[in-house]
Amino acid sequence: MKHKHLKRLDRIWKDNPIFYITTCTFKRKAILNSQEISEILISEWRVAKDRHGWAIGSYVIMPDHVHFFCFPTSRAISLSSFVGTWKQWTSKRISKELGPVAAVVDRGQDNPEVAEISFLSIWQRGFFDHLLRSEESYEEKRDYVLNNPVRAGLVEKSQDWHYWGYLDFL
Repeated sequence: MKHKHLKRLDRIWKDNPIFYITTCTFKRKAILNSQEISEILISEWRVAKDRHGWAIGSYVIMPDHVHFFCFPTSRAISLSSFVGTWKQWTSKRISKELGPVAAVVDRGQDNPEVAEISFLSIWQRGFFDHLLRSEESYEEKRDYVLNNPVRAGLVEKSQDWHYWGYLDFL
């Protein structure tokens, strides 16, 4: 039996909502942990408030997914439209500026495979969103996200991971 996903809410009735977003690369390919790609992702988040009405707080760029917190301003487009447009812009810029992205696909220790990923397939369809509830602390959730590279075994201390930061105070 195939499960149907619930439709996203078009409106919310919470003052000052903060959303926690996670989106993954296509087939969870580890292609995001480079300085060039992180600069493109971050630069598109920097213009999100002016271009789409969404302020971006903390973020972490992992090899195969990103986490970020966002807040709608008074002129925000829908969350789904914003994330979809952000994915389109980042994909196009990565393709235009860097060409096809090479990713190492793990086929076992002695058999790595290099795959090229075109701009049309950098991101998986959809994304995970979570509206922080009043009892949830942004700081606690942010600290949890910032420790993601430590839990993944990529670094010993979260401060050692190069692909994290924040843009707007939420």
